[in-house]
Order: sequence, then structure tokens, then C-alpha cells
Amino acid sequence: MTTDTVRAAMLDAAERLLAASTDYDISTRAVCEAVGVTQPVLYRIFGDKQGLLDAVADAGMERYAAQKAALEKTGDPIADLTAGWDDHMAFARDHPALYQLMFTPRPESGAATYRRVLDLLEATLVRCAAVGALTTDPANAARLILAANVGVALSQIARPRLFSDPRLSHEARDAVFAAVLTEPSPRGQADPVRAAARQLRSQLALSGTTALEDAEAALLDRWLDRIAAEP
Repeated sequence: MTTDTVRAAMLDAAERLLAASTDYDISTRAVCEAVGVTQPVLYRIFGDKQGLLDAVADAGMERYAAQKAALEKTGDPIADLTAGWDDHMAFARDHPALYQLMFTPRPESGAATYRRVLDLLEATLVRCAAVGALTTDPANAARLILAANVGVALSQIARPRLFSDPRLSHEARDAVFAAVLTEPSPRGQADPVRAAARQLRSQLALSGTTALEDAEAALLDRWLDRIAAEP
């Protein structure tokens, strides 16, 4: 077998053993026995056990990012945002050991893929902003929502007796959404000019315009960003 084949087999074996474990831990010996190689092979490919676990987490994050990217986009961005939260919770429920490995804070391994997951969420929030339904910057809202989503999921995995109530996820979702979303209309907002600037900036980010040259579009984006900024 080639090194790539052995590596893939080890990742698959490690994830299967992790899913079957009662304490969300595995031994390197068990992984090697499952693949039919010696432990020095594992250490040569992954460095050590932590290197193997990081690689399993990174592979899981890649699959999760692909799953998020494939979610259906409807004409209702708020409904899509809600479906995204629930999809996240379902992934955590179906893959608790892998999810804990993926989202428990660790060094920068996998940071690029995590950033892609955050970018996908931010793209949905840009769509919310474009219909006037967002009360803050899409990037800030994305960080807040993802942090809350991960926190609830990890709590349910790590302390199921305390966080087993199935209503908790939706109550947390509704609370964090209420902090960043409003009715999809700028009317009635405390600062309609700021809301309109945020909406126009998001619409331009989605659709662009042929009416302006690149330098002009960049300048307009800068002006809208300043108008939309928190006072």
C-alpha cells in the first residue's frame, strides 16, 4: 500500500474506533492493528497520537464544510439560517466523538477549514442583511452564532444529564437570532440610514454593479461600511 492509502486507512480506522469508544479516546495500537501495520508506521505518517487525532478532526471538518456548502439555498435566508443551526446540531448528535474532536479548541490545525465553515455562515447572513433582516455586521453575527451553536452542541455531548432537554437548542437559537436579526424591512429601526447602508452594501456584495468602475465601487463600499458601522 502507498503512504496515502495507509494514511487514509488509518484515518478511517481511527474515526470508527473513536465512534465506538465509551470515553471518546482511542489507542494507537488499536488503530495499527485495524489497518495491519506497525506503530512506527503511524508515527512516521502522523508524528504521534495527537497528530493522528488532529488529522481525524481536520478530515471531519472538511466533510462537514462540504455538507454545509451543499445545503439547499431557498428564497428565505432566515429559514436557511435556521436550517443551518439545526443541521449543525444534527451533525453533533450523529457524530459526538468526532464533533468534540473537531470543535474543542486546539492549535491552528484545521483553521482554514474552520474559517470556511464561518464564511459559509457569513454568506447566509449577508443574504439576511440584503433583505434588511440583520441588525449588525454579518461577520460579527457569524462569529456570535457559530460560537453559540458550538457551545450548545459541546455542552450536550460533554454533559448530557445537564443539557439533555431537546428544547435547549431551539431556545438558544432563538435567543442568539433575536440578538442579530429583525423583520426583513428597515422600517422601525432606530437608525434607518445605517440599516439602509448595511442593506445596500450587502446587496452589492451579492450582485455587484456595472454602473461603477472598480475604484468607484471600492470607494462606495468604504463609504457604506463607515455609515453602517456601529456608532
